[in-house]
Amino acid sequence: MNKVLILTASTGAGHNSAAKSLEEEYIKNGYETLVFDIFKDTSEIVDTIVVDGYKVMAHVFPKLYGAIYEMSDRSFLNNRIFSKSMIITRRRLYKAIQNFNPDVIISTHPFAVGIVSALKRKQKIEAKFISIVTDFKAHFAYVTKYVDAYITGSEYTKETLIEKGVDENIIFAYGIPVKSEFYKEEKKDNKKTNAFKILLMGGSLGSKGILKVLRELNINNNVKVIAVCGSNQKLEMLIQKEFAEDIENEFLKVIGFSKEIPKLMDQCDLIITKPGGLTTTEALSKQIPMIIPFAYPGQEIENTEFLVKSGVAMKSDKYDNINTLISILAENYGYYSNMKEQMKNITSEYSIQKIIELSEIYINKDPC
Repeated sequence: MNKVLILTASTGAGHNSAAKSLEEEYIKNGYETLVFDIFKDTSEIVDTIVVDGYKVMAHVFPKLYGAIYEMSDRSFLNNRIFSKSMIITRRRLYKAIQNFNPDVIISTHPFAVGIVSALKRKQKIEAKFISIVTDFKAHFAYVTKYVDAYITGSEYTKETLIEKGVDENIIFAYGIPVKSEFYKEEKKDNKKTNAFKILLMGGSLGSKGILKVLRELNINNNVKVIAVCGSNQKLEMLIQKEFAEDIENEFLKVIGFSKEIPKLMDQCDLIITKPGGLTTTEALSKQIPMIIPFAYPGQEIENTEFLVKSGVAMKSDKYDNINTLISILAENYGYYSNMKEQMKNITSEYSIQKIIELSEIYINKDPC
């Protein structure tokens, strides 16, 4: 039985979600699997510093986070960071690799790329290494010569890797892994109903931007909203109190963390969301057009630029123009359907099964 080690980290729910989706599919295909959080499973101190540091930087000091993200997008910086730091993480990960002895290692987090590459550079591990790029523009943190194959969410992402010197023959636009439910075409034609249904989301932590959007929206019998607040219970309670009348009239439904996002997307015509890599991949797979009113500096700004340029999303620079954008989509079905068609084009090669098959090819590939 082949073994796969799946590496993740808890800087946002997306990496863990991708890892879980991969684990489920590998198990279905007869693999023995181990999901390993490179920080949580190696050092509580490092996990606290990295994960909590990410949350504080992204939520409290987003401009500083964006500046660091942009500044670190350099080849020499990333090589130095991962060759000189995270020694404890690297040693304990190496021990886990020795104990599990995987045939293939697959990463859903950019930090794991540098750590595994340092081990491969020292010839401590022989397992094939596949990196999932979990955003739509590749950061230099993903780029080393020790990655055997890359999985990207689009041909555009593939091009950004090629520009950074990666061989195009080892890059495959099979999509950021999401749950199998997102690949199923179960979406009904909500356009036949009177109401234009909107799914409003703000990431797993529940962005406060959700409340700002709701305050601008003209919620009525023609525009109905499902607001997903994630783990932000305070936000959920604020919305329930402020919009009690809309909730009572069934124009607005408010929920917390949900495992039913595929079904919610099937019920809606449009998603207003923060553009995390996983959320946007889920929306692309379900072919539900997007409006993006808020995004963290760094990878989410880059994701937004890709999505808007690709014709699958509209950017709301100011919250007060959201109703105008919704009206354009609700009243112009040709424009709306074209966005869905562009989504279909981007996701035409999406397949977790292809990732599994690629793993098997590399496992059986003769060493050069």
